[in-house]
Amino acid sequence: MKQLKRFLLTTLIGGFVVLLPLALFYFLLKLVLGLVVNILNPLSAIIEARLNLDVPSMLIDVMSFVIVIAFCFIVGLFIRTKIGKDFFDVIERNYLYRLPLYGTIKETVQQFTGVKKMPFTDVVLVDVFSNGVRMLGFVTDEHDTGNFTVFVPTGPNPTNGFIFHVPKENVEHLSDTHTDDAMRTIIGVGVGSAKVFKY
Repeated sequence: MKQLKRFLLTTLIGGFVVLLPLALFYFLLKLVLGLVVNILNPLSAIIEARLNLDVPSMLIDVMSFVIVIAFCFIVGLFIRTKIGKDFFDVIERNYLYRLPLYGTIKETVQQFTGVKKMPFTDVVLVDVFSNGVRMLGFVTDEHDTGNFTVFVPTGPNPTNGFIFHVPKENVEHLSDTHTDDAMRTIIGVGVGSAKVFKY
C-alpha cells in the first residue's frame, strides 16, 4: 500500500513539474500577445479611418506593427546620440522616476531584455579587506564609477550573507563558473571548490 501511495504521489508530482512550466509559458505568451494587440488596436483604427479603403484587417495590423517598430527604432536612434541621452536623462530624473513603480518596471525590463545583467549571474572572488583573502560572491549591482556591490553568502545557508561595496580592482570575475556550481560549494561549506575555481 505504501509503495502504491509513493508511486501515485511521485507520478503526480512528476507530471506537475513537467506541465507547470508549459502552462506558465502559455499564460505569459497570451499576456504578451494581449498587450501587443491592445497597443496596436488604436493605431489600427486610425489607419483604417484614414485609408477609408476596403483593406483586410490583417494588413492594417501588420502596418500598425511596422509603424510601432519603426517608432521604437527612431527613439532608440535618438537616445544613442549625446543630445538624446542627456534629454531623456533630464526627463527621467525630473519626472519619470517620480511616477510610482517606474524605477522597478525599468529595472525589470532592462534585466528581461538583457540590457542589464540579472543579479547573481556574475560569480566573483572579492578581496573585501584588501589583505589577499578572497571570498566567493555574486555581483548584485555595478556603479557608474565601475565599482561593484557584491553579495557574499554564508554556508551552508546561502540566503544569509553580507553585502559589500568594493572597488573594481578588488573583484575577480569567474566567467567560467556557473551560479549553480558556486552555490553548491557554498551549501557544501567549501567542498568541491578546487574543481570549480581554478585559482
